[in-house]
Amino acid sequence: MKKLLLISLLSLASISAFAGIKTVTLDVPNMTCVTCPITVKYALNKVDGVIKTEVTFKTKSAVVSYDDAKTNVDALIKATTNAGYPSTLKK
Repeated sequence: MKKLLLISLLSLASISAFAGIKTVTLDVPNMTCVTCPITVKYALNKVDGVIKTEVTFKTKSAVVSYDDAKTNVDALIKATTNAGYPSTLKK
């Protein structure tokens, strides 16, 4: 039983070893005032797996670092959209 538990734990650890920190930039064109980034940042930080956000009104963009084992770009875009600020992945 102990060996089975050990094997299970090692398997779970190896799965997370393939996860990584990714950083993306989102265009958020509907930010119209200097307080809009506060709402966008709050929405992004509520997404499980988000590590860091930098939202800038001047460039109307959000730079987001996240754990790709916990979330993805679609979830980030959904979060900003649900907060009233649709975004797209900057190419």
